Amino acid sequence: MSAEKNVALAICAHPDDIEFMMAGTLLQLKRAGAEIHMWNLLNGSCGTASHAKEEIVRLRAQEARDAAAVAGAVIHAPIRDDLDLFYDRGALQEVAAVVREVRPTIVLTHSPQDYMEDHQNACRLAVSAAFARGLRNYATAPARASYDAPVALYHALPHGLCDALRQPLSSSHYVNISSVLATKREMLARHRTQKAWLDVSQGMDAYLDEMEAISRAVGKRSARFEFAEGWRLHLHLGFGPRDYDPLKTLLGNDCWLNPDWRADARV
Repeated sequence: MSAEKNVALAICAHPDDIEFMMAGTLLQLKRAGAEIHMWNLLNGSCGTASHAKEEIVRLRAQEARDAAAVAGAVIHAPIRDDLDLFYDRGALQEVAAVVREVRPTIVLTHSPQDYMEDHQNACRLAVSAAFARGLRNYATAPARASYDAPVALYHALPHGLCDALRQPLSSSHYVNISSVLATKREMLARHRTQKAWLDVSQGMDAYLDEMEAISRAVGKRSARFEFAEGWRLHLHLGFGPRDYDPLKTLLGNDCWLNPDWRADARV
C-alpha cells in the first residue's frame, strides 16, 4: 500500500456498533476516495434472547457481512466471544497484526469512556495496536512487519452520548451524515436479529429510529448539520504530526471542528 492511499479502519466491539455510531463517517470517507474497513472484534454471541450460541454467531456474522457489502467495505473476522475481550497480550498481538496488514491512515473506534467493558477494551486495543504499528521488536500474531507512517485515531461518542457516570461528552469533530443517512439506516437494517434483542436488553424499541434519533441529536449539538456523528481526536504523540487530521482534510466542509473543544491544540 502506498503512503498516499487513505485507508479508514473502524474497530469496534460488536456487530452493529459501527452502524449505530460510525457508519455515516465511513460512508463519507468512502465518497472522498478512502478505502474503508470494518472490524467487529466480537462475534455477537450474547446478543440474543432466543438463539443458541452457534446459531446467533452464524447469523450475526452474515448480517455483518451484508452491512459491509452495503457500504462497500472490507470486513475482518471477529476474534472473541462477547464479554471475552480483555486488554491482554494475545488480543493485542492479534489486533496489531491486522492494523499492520491494513495500514490505516484513519482509525475509528469507541470512546475510552463508555457504558460497557467490551467497548472500552476494544478501544484500548485499537489505540495500542495503532501505537505498535512501527515497533519493530513488537511481535504480532500472526507475525506482520512493522511500518512507519502516520495514523490518526478518532473516538466516537458512546451510546447515550455520555460516559458511564452520566456525564455528557463533547466532540472535537462533527461529521455531516445527512446525505448518507439512508445508507447508514440500510446498513443497520441488515442486523435483523437485533430488533428484538435491543428492545429486550436496552429498551431500544424500533432500533432504526433510535439510530436516527441519536444522529439527529448529535447534529443538533453541532449547530451545523441536521444529522451528524461526533468524534474526539486522540492525542498525536506516537501516532503522527501534531496537525495530522485526515478526517478534516478528506471531508472538508462536511467535517466541522468545534472551537470549544477543551483540548489545547498547542500540545
